[in-house]
Parts: sequence; C-alpha cells; structure tokens
Amino acid sequence: MVLKIFFPRCCNMADSGLLIGHWLPGQDSAVVLAVVHYPFIPGQVKRYLSQLQNESRVELAVLGSWSMPKEGQEGMESFLRDLSTIFPRGRWLQLSREMGKRGFTCQVVHRDGELPRGEGENCKGDNGDGGGVIFIHYDQRKSQPLFLTDKYDDGPLKLTHWQSEGREASIIVELAKQASVPLCLLLTWLLSLWTWLCSSRLLNLPPVRLVSSKLSTCVQLSYRTEHLQTVSSPKRALGHAEFMRKANIFVSFFVDVALGLLLISWLYRENRISRLANTLVPVADRVAKELQELLQWLMGAPAGFKMNRALDEVLGRFFLYHIHLWISYIHLMSPFIESLLWYMGLCACLGLTFALSVLSDIVALLTFHIYCFYVYGARLYCLKIYGLSSLWRLFRGKKWNVLRQRVDSCSYDLDQLFIGTLLFTILLFLLPTTALYYLVFTLLRLVVVLFQGLIHLSVDFINSFPLFAMGLRLCRPYRLAEGVKFRVLCEEPGKPLHLLMEINPLQYGSVLQWYRTPTYNCYPKDSWAALCKKLFVGELVYPWRQKGTKTD
Repeated sequence: MVLKIFFPRCCNMADSGLLIGHWLPGQDSAVVLAVVHYPFIPGQVKRYLSQLQNESRVELAVLGSWSMPKEGQEGMESFLRDLSTIFPRGRWLQLSREMGKRGFTCQVVHRDGELPRGEGENCKGDNGDGGGVIFIHYDQRKSQPLFLTDKYDDGPLKLTHWQSEGREASIIVELAKQASVPLCLLLTWLLSLWTWLCSSRLLNLPPVRLVSSKLSTCVQLSYRTEHLQTVSSPKRALGHAEFMRKANIFVSFFVDVALGLLLISWLYRENRISRLANTLVPVADRVAKELQELLQWLMGAPAGFKMNRALDEVLGRFFLYHIHLWISYIHLMSPFIESLLWYMGLCACLGLTFALSVLSDIVALLTFHIYCFYVYGARLYCLKIYGLSSLWRLFRGKKWNVLRQRVDSCSYDLDQLFIGTLLFTILLFLLPTTALYYLVFTLLRLVVVLFQGLIHLSVDFINSFPLFAMGLRLCRPYRLAEGVKFRVLCEEPGKPLHLLMEINPLQYGSVLQWYRTPTYNCYPKDSWAALCKKLFVGELVYPWRQKGTKTD
C-alpha cells in the first residue's frame, strides 16, 4: 500500500527538527503540519502538543524527524532517529533532503527495526508489497488551519508554520475583537429598544401598519434592523455559511453607509437642495399641464375614433377635476418643499438604500394622481369586462356556479333574456371609450412602476450582493474552493513521487448564487403571461409586491 505524506511547502527549506502532525486512520496517510526546529527539549515538545490538543481538539503527535544537512550538524540525523524511543509511535518517519535537490528521502522506522521506503521501485513497503511513498505538497496558507492558537511570541520552541508570520496584524485583529464586544452590546441594546418602540400599540394600529407596509422607507428600515441584529449578536457564527452571511451583511452595510455619506456631501454642496426644490414645482406643473392636454385630446376625437360623447365628457371632467386638486395641493406645499427635501436628505447617512427608498416614496406621492386615474379606469374597465362575460354566458344558456366554481347550464325566461340583451348592448358600445381611458392611464402607470422598479432593483442589489464573498474570491480565491487538483512537481528515478495539490476556486456565478443575502423580493409575483392577462381584464397590478402577500 502506498504511503501518502502531505507536506507543507513552507517546510521545504526548514531547519532540522521534529515533524508535528497526525496520521489519517485507515488511509495510510500522514499530514505534516509544522517542524519544531533544533534545539529543543522533548518535555517542552510534549507539553506544547498537549496544550494544542486541548485547545484545538485535534489529535497531534510527533510523526518523525526532518533533516536538512548543514555545516556543524553532521550527527543530527542519527540524533533525531534516536528520538523515536522518546516519542513512541507505531511508525516513525525520517525525512531528509539534500541541498540543491528537490526530492526527499523517506525512511519508515518501526519499533522492531527499520524499513526503507520510497528509495526505489523495487523496495518493500510495510506490508511486504511493492508500494512506495508519494509526497503531496500543499500550501498551508490555503488550507483550513489546525493550529487554532495565535502566539505573538514563539517562546522556547521555534516552529515553522503559517501563523509565525504577521504577528503585528494578529495583534491588531485581536484588539479589534476585544473592542467590538462592548460596541456590539451597546448596538444590541439600542436595537432592542427600537424594536420595542416599533412593537408598541400605537404603531400597530391598522392605519399606521397599512401605511408603513406601503412605504419603501419603512420596509428598508425594518430590513436593516433585522440585519443589524444579526451582525451585532455577540454569539459566534456556528458554521461557514453563517459566518459568510454576517460578513456579507457587515460589508454591505458599510458600503451602503459610505455611499450615503458621499451622496450627502454632494447634495449639501453648492446649495443643490434649493435648486432641486425650485425645479420640483415647475416640473410638477409641467406634468399636470401635459395631463390636461392629454385629457382634452381624449375628450375630442382621439386618432379619429368616434367616442361616446356623454361618457367621454363625464370621464374627462372627472379626471380634470382631480388634476386641478393636485395642482392646488402642490402649490400649497411649495413653501415647505425645500425644508422637507433638506431633512429627507439627512436620511442618506443611514445608507444609500434609504435615500433610494425615500426617492421611491417621493415619486409615489408626486404621481399619486396618476395612480388614482389608473385605479378608476381599471375598476371601470374590469366591471364592464366581467359584465360582458357574464351576459355572454346568459346568451349561451350558462351561468357561473359560485359554490362549485364552474360554469353550469341554466334556463332563462324571456324577460331575463331581454334585459340581458339590453345591458350587453349598452356595455358593448360604451366599452371602447372606457378601454381608451384605461389604456392611456395604464401606460402612464407602467412608466411610473418601471421607474420605481429600477429603484427597488438597485436597493435589492445593494442589500443582497455578497461583497465580502466576491472580494474574498478576487483577493483570496483559495478561501472559497470547490475542489482540488494535482500536478507532478518532481519525478526522479529511485525517489518518491512529488505532487503539488492546488485548490480550484469557486466560479463567480457560484459565489453569487451561494452567498447572496436573501432580501424581500421586489420582482413580479406573476409570470409574464399572467401579468398580460391581468392587464387585459383590468385587474390591478403591483409588480414589486412581496411574494406570498395578498394582492388586490
């Protein structure tokens, strides 16, 4: 059976000493983790291994010796071989390397003697077969660390492993960890206070709860509160997925706040708030004027269509009156618009997503008259469509069974058929006028919905994009791996085979799919076919509604 030795690349040029690692039971494999450099005291090595095993809960032992010949250390190899009696194991690995050569020499020493292994193709293994030794070199920086303690001073033992570097950075990280504990506790207390205020009886009244569920700012605020509670929790992450989720949320929140502060610095520079307020009222007047001209065009003969004069006049005057009320409301609020914009701009200090959510709510308020026109036209059009479909079933001797939710046969008398024919004719001739108003206002509403949908997609992108995972994949691709690959590093006659184990990093698409933070869904609930059907029959459509919620 072939003996496989996993050897860290950082130990290739290490000084002579003892190999620390562990055996893989049942696989005839050994994993070398570090080399304890000479000089050392065997008792100190045993205490160090015992301490590591208690802290890391990983079985560690002295696997053997490592010999790198140097001047003045001629008897080092025999000295290290004699240490096998002090560290009794089933097998003792004796590795040596000559300067200027890439290959190693391996010997396996048992308690009852010495068995050469890996010195040629015809040498015998432990079981008497023709097996040899394969060295698998791996980069210890790119693997899961088994040394969980981080020492800032090597002490009496000098080891070769990855944590012996970057001590200053380790100290800074440790100090940051210690300082973050009281900060997280304070933030947790503030969030619990905020949650208690939000759950008060006054804020849970049906009108307040209804308005808060429709405002994008309130939805984003509740979403960020939930994420801050996750990040500020003093409990350690139980697994890799939870750790990555916390890290992605923290980085996303940090970038969101940074972008919000940049937006604030741009808004409050060169008096841009005043210019924006002075531009807002003329734009609203311009939109209202365009709507008035559109309604006057519909009240005539739009595109040569002959409309029902009475219904056309009623609908046109009804919508013109709403526009007049809206213009009066805008001019009444014009003295306070600059102050409102000034205070609303301050919410960007909470993040760019809050500023975009406020912008979405402002657009919804400024286009509320268009929404009203759409609802009036859709309800009237839907009423006529369902009325015509019901009367069409009457002509065919059918009716809708409400209890069984199906169409059944039914016999009607002469009076019912006469009244049904009269109503069907009236609704059919009034349908073109109603359909034209519904079509125009639906197109206007879809333009507003498209703009709000782009804002919601931007907010959802900032909230859910795994920035930490993507940065980790870009700068440290070995931290997110989906497998390993091997390539031949050194192959010499009469020497063990040396392979290099490399890590295959995750693809960027897989990183985005696995580590994307779940958010409230702003995508359409229905398919495109169902959406077109709703538009055709006049049902109200809210494309950005959250999945699972009840729609009108």
